[in-house]
Amino acid sequence: MENLQRTTKMEEKVTGDIDLTVKPKRNIGKRMWKERYLYILLIPGLLYFIIYRYVPMAGNIIAFQDYSAFQGFLHSEWVGLKHFKTIFEDQEVIRVLWNTLYLSFLQIVFAFPVSIILAIMLNEVRSNVYKRIVQSIVYLPHFLSWVVVIGIVTILLKSNGIVNKLLESLFGMDPVPFLQDPNWFMPLVVLEVIWKESGWGTIIFLAALSGISPSLYEAAAVDGASRMQQIWHITLPALKSTIIILLILRLGSVLDVGFEQIYLMLTPFTMKVGNVLDTFVYLKGIQNSDFSFATAVGLFKSFVGLILIVGANRLAKRFGDQGVY
Repeated sequence: MENLQRTTKMEEKVTGDIDLTVKPKRNIGKRMWKERYLYILLIPGLLYFIIYRYVPMAGNIIAFQDYSAFQGFLHSEWVGLKHFKTIFEDQEVIRVLWNTLYLSFLQIVFAFPVSIILAIMLNEVRSNVYKRIVQSIVYLPHFLSWVVVIGIVTILLKSNGIVNKLLESLFGMDPVPFLQDPNWFMPLVVLEVIWKESGWGTIIFLAALSGISPSLYEAAAVDGASRMQQIWHITLPALKSTIIILLILRLGSVLDVGFEQIYLMLTPFTMKVGNVLDTFVYLKGIQNSDFSFATAVGLFKSFVGLILIVGANRLAKRFGDQGVY
């Protein structure tokens, strides 16, 4: 009995020490006022997305109309899914879609891994001075516009350019029509992307590598692991989540292979293999004034990108990774 009374008193003491009352939530208005300067900093970014991303989405309604610039949005004739049906009936659209998917596949297979390999190579460099010099060199092409890059490529690869002069003087070869031969178009596009963007793509991977504890490499070295074994068993697993997230995001824009680069590279000789959805929408919508059909193609491209990114995210989660959401 005494033990029971003693236990009851201890419970009352503990209960008295703990405040079981639920405190009301802080007024959200007061909290926003207290953090008002942070919300003010959000305004420019929010305005950008509202004005340039969300408001233009209202223009997608012309994909369901026979839009006329003279009649406007409100008075143009509604035609439902007519233009979306045309996408799958028009042989030119099928060919352009194939060109886009094939070029995007080449960029994922050949250009995407280059940034990973380059980041691992830079991570293995022990001299900070040499590492910074190399990083600056590989980052530099990213800041050049595609107009400049295509201009450099044209100068190098034209019929009387430096490359053909070297091939002629060293091997006695006839000039190779790099810029006119359809077989060279997609390899050149992929090589340009690798040269221009691979260095910039290493930034995220290097940031991920900086979070690896040096003790892991030291322990592996003590166990007799070579540098390649350390890269395979420590570096690559540490990059796994970052690679998957970036690959998912890349799949979301699989139908977006870059308008400016492709448009500047196109010639009448390479139009059959080089015309992609972005250039097709421009040529069809702006030059031919078929705004409704071009908008339907653009909307279809966005829908496919959404499906791919959702599917890739679910697949990543099924294999034990976090995904992007």
